[in-house]
Amino acid sequence: QVQLVESGGGLVQAGGSLRLSCVASGITFSCNRMGWYRQAPGKEREFVAMSGSGDYTYYEDSVRGRFTVARDNAKNTVDLQMDTLKPEDTAVYYCFVERVAAPSYRYWGQGTQVTVSS
Repeated sequence: QVQLVESGGGLVQAGGSLRLSCVASGITFSCNRMGWYRQAPGKEREFVAMSGSGDYTYYEDSVRGRFTVARDNAKNTVDLQMDTLKPEDTAVYYCFVERVAAPSYRYWGQGTQVTVSS
């Protein structure tokens, strides 16, 4: 059974930093992508950042230059370093793992709350 466990959320003042971590277990076929989405109250879940095969990374425009995604294939972990946080970054953050080739899959973590006060 695949399980993704996130940690590292919390309350921080604007301009501060947080580091989120996600550990995946139970994955049989290696994933292509690992990363993060977030969902603010009353809004749809949106993409934040991901690390793909070959170590390429991709970021949503509003977090590029402030957030850094880091993946460790040996440990099946993906971290999100968040710097210069803004109140609009407040959301529940979900990590995901995805495999594009057959057998394809996408799994989600349970989410971790990040609150940025002004």
